[in-house]
Amino acid sequence: MSTTTEAKATDGLTDADEKPGRTLRGNTRVLALAVAVLAGLYHIAIAGFGTPGAFINRSIHLTAVVILALLYFPARDADADRVPWYDWLLLAVGVPSTLYIAYAVRYGGLAQRSGSPLPQDLLFGAIAILVVLEITRRATGRALPIIGLAFLAYAYYGRLMPGPLIHRGYDIDRIIAHTYLTTEGIFGIPLGVSATFVVVFIILGAFLEVTGVGDWFIDLAYGATGRSTGGPAKTSVLASGFMASLNGSAVANAATTGAFTIPLMKRSGFEDRYAAAVESAASSGGQIMPPVMGAGAFIMSAWTGISYVTIIAAAAIPALLYFLGVGAAVHFRAKQQGLEGVDPNELPNPWALLRTGAHFTIPLIALVWMLVAGYSAMLAAFVAILLTVVVAVPLSAAREFVGAVPQGDFDTITRLARAAGVTTVNALDRGMRMTIVVAAACATAGLVVGVVTLTGLGLKFSSLITTASGGILIVALVLTMITSIVLGMGLPTTAAYVVLAALGAPALTALGVELLAAHLFIFYFGIISAITPPIMLAVFTTSSIAESDPWKTGFTAVNLAAAGFLVPYLFVLGPELLLIGETTAIVTGVVTAIIGVVALSAGTQGYFYAPTHLIERVALVAGAVALIYPGTTADLVGLAVIAVVFLRQYVTVRRGATPATPAN
Repeated sequence: MSTTTEAKATDGLTDADEKPGRTLRGNTRVLALAVAVLAGLYHIAIAGFGTPGAFINRSIHLTAVVILALLYFPARDADADRVPWYDWLLLAVGVPSTLYIAYAVRYGGLAQRSGSPLPQDLLFGAIAILVVLEITRRATGRALPIIGLAFLAYAYYGRLMPGPLIHRGYDIDRIIAHTYLTTEGIFGIPLGVSATFVVVFIILGAFLEVTGVGDWFIDLAYGATGRSTGGPAKTSVLASGFMASLNGSAVANAATTGAFTIPLMKRSGFEDRYAAAVESAASSGGQIMPPVMGAGAFIMSAWTGISYVTIIAAAAIPALLYFLGVGAAVHFRAKQQGLEGVDPNELPNPWALLRTGAHFTIPLIALVWMLVAGYSAMLAAFVAILLTVVVAVPLSAAREFVGAVPQGDFDTITRLARAAGVTTVNALDRGMRMTIVVAAACATAGLVVGVVTLTGLGLKFSSLITTASGGILIVALVLTMITSIVLGMGLPTTAAYVVLAALGAPALTALGVELLAAHLFIFYFGIISAITPPIMLAVFTTSSIAESDPWKTGFTAVNLAAAGFLVPYLFVLGPELLLIGETTAIVTGVVTAIIGVVALSAGTQGYFYAPTHLIERVALVAGAVALIYPGTTADLVGLAVIAVVFLRQYVTVRRGATPATPAN
């Protein structure tokens, strides 16, 4: 049995703690459950057998999301226990407005009258835009809808804008037509990726979570790392990285995995804020970890035209460097504080877990194998879901009935079948509810992209970055980093990436940065915004669990994730980390990057071979930064500085001298 949150296969459905907002009852709950299950089955089916067409598929997807969002997310706190009349009214006008696109494409001759919208096209378009902004506000907060409205206003008032931002301005009909009736707006690439790749991988993650497979992996990580120095914190790094890669949400992962890992870290001696910071940094970093990357890889592939397999292969080394940095920081902090691992007798036995649960790895092994073999990501997810149903759902359902009644008893078989059905329904329901935030964000991000393409803002913004940087790449990188963090604050990862891909990436590619490196650069910093003050959603989540000060936790999380601020510069200035270049250069780049990341973690945590004083910490950070710059000379300087600090500490300790008091 899992030592974390035990997977449940009960006679009833999961309840309020599983829901994203409003608690539904009676016929309303049945309606929401029916929509979620039917939509989930539909998306699984198209993953295996093909989509009915881009517009139609995106229309169906958004319609299901609108229904679920309006039912589950209240407009205000006072509506948390009921669905008021105005939500039913929004459903009555919102559902036809999103389904209309499927009808117009199939039967209404939308393609034949391109550029000449009918009055009903514009009416449904205006309603759809307003409904999308509203469900995004409910699901993600005010930040993204405000950005969407600002961009729409920019499209209309462009003639009043100053300097290079000026454009001729567009009337309301043109804005609605462009953002609703084309694939350059709401029904564009972001929602298309959500309606295909993202939703099916979220459903896969929901099956892994509901059946207890996710808990098994957390237990395995705990058993493997718990006895080492700072073991519980290392468990958080491994488990949170794995789970966040699947569910694509730093906040959701921090809340679920953190409920287990944060108390463990506190009991092992870590401060409240440090425990919360570790979980925040690990949960955020999971979204850069292949193979799923929190759905970012799918959007990046659709946006850049680079194959999905190429992206996850290129992202692997930077992701490992990020987690190496966080893991090394945890290790050095634990050594500094003298925190040992957990008593082995209190840990799950990893070998026993592998013997009894090795079959849980079959879906993920099949997923990775199919991706590497060249099958589509959707088909790979489809097969992984089916395998999860086969290897995990029956065991999850049987768990509460083992030994209850004689084997073969008809009542047992009936109850097992019902429990298996409930588990499956719960997984589909949970998967679709988890999709609401991503899909709503993608739809609003599509509005932003539509305005960017309509007004040419992307080229204008690229010109601004290039001009402000004076054409100096490192300055442009810093400006793009700041822009990415600021625009990413408070936004879901997918929405942040889409906005940044439209605005920031062109500036970097114009300065000669590799296309993939440019997109991964903005993707990294959009993710890091989840732990960067002042709007640090992942940190607020974990600090509430740890009962720590969120501001101190946020700065500690940034300190822990220092590698995340270094690695993007490493792979932009040295694309060997993205597996671009000669083998010798790739190996050299990886080795120096590993040394730099470890040294940076040592410098930020105040411990290397022994506790470090201020000068040693500065030297370690400087050595790590020197490894950023391409070229043998910079690498040799950085390695020499780091080696001097290490040898000095080594000799001092071997001679029996008292180590330096760390500068905290």
